[in-house]
Amino acid sequence: MRRLLLAVVLLGVFGGCANAPPFVGEPAPTLDNPKEEAAYLAALDRYSDRKEIYDGFDTRVFAGATLQSPAFRAARVRRRALFQVLPAAKVEALLAEEQAEAAKFHEFFLGVHVNDMRYDDFANRNSIWRLALVTPAGEVTPVEVRRIGRADLNVRAYYPYTTLFWVGYRVRFPRTFTEGQPVIPEGTEQVTLRVASSLGQAELKVHAR
Repeated sequence: MRRLLLAVVLLGVFGGCANAPPFVGEPAPTLDNPKEEAAYLAALDRYSDRKEIYDGFDTRVFAGATLQSPAFRAARVRRRALFQVLPAAKVEALLAEEQAEAAKFHEFFLGVHVNDMRYDDFANRNSIWRLALVTPAGEVTPVEVRRIGRADLNVRAYYPYTTLFWVGYRVRFPRTFTEGQPVIPEGTEQVTLRVASSLGQAELKVHAR
């Protein structure tokens, strides 16, 4: 009976490991104030999406992305201010910096868990992955993809859909096409971050405003 029970437990463990990334490490930090925590998670949910790329029944890549919209940047700064107990002057300076960055680029935080580390090359010049921001006006490719590194506790405090085995990237797109038209036109409700390679593709859809 014990052997049968052990077999069932092992089947559940190993049968599920291909469909969910392993969770290792401490849970993501949260704010003490439940209302502040809920407000941040609502902003995170509005500007984030998660998708998987499959190989049959197994998952090759888990991906999550968050659009760094002006509203989300403000929410992230407020969260940092509460965690670090920042003075008002510092908060105002951070908000100004974030809004200046938002005026230069359409930026995403991209978190990935790749089952085979050979394919975690998103920041490489000759990466197998093509990233694109898709909007009603067309699509553009990044002007910058920078590897942030492993999703440590500080990263997970802001992007709790990641865990220890995930890697974070900063992905920046131009705000205008070469002809000068805005990449995200006024009134756009939703945009897509497309992640594609010979291994498969995922389209992460988030609110634009």
